[in-house]
Amino acid sequence: MGIIGWIILGLIAGAIAKAIKPGNQGGGWIATLVLGVVGALLGGWIGSAIFGVGVSQFWSLSTWLLAIGGSLIVLIVWGFITGKRR
Repeated sequence: MGIIGWIILGLIAGAIAKAIKPGNQGGGWIATLVLGVVGALLGGWIGSAIFGVGVSQFWSLSTWLLAIGGSLIVLIVWGFITGKRR
């Protein structure tokens, strides 16, 4: 998957993760993009380490589930980090 594929996957996965997690996460579309790309990388790493499945194909269901799951993890960790400052 190319860099454009990672950006599109990250933007959509980050937006879905923000829609799934309740509350106000803040950030605009750039924050959502970064969250999604980092989450997709994390999800791919976890998926390949535990299940032997990575995020290699854009239209694969496992790719999307891993990217959204990784984005949720990153979103929760980011909430813990930034929540203490507010």
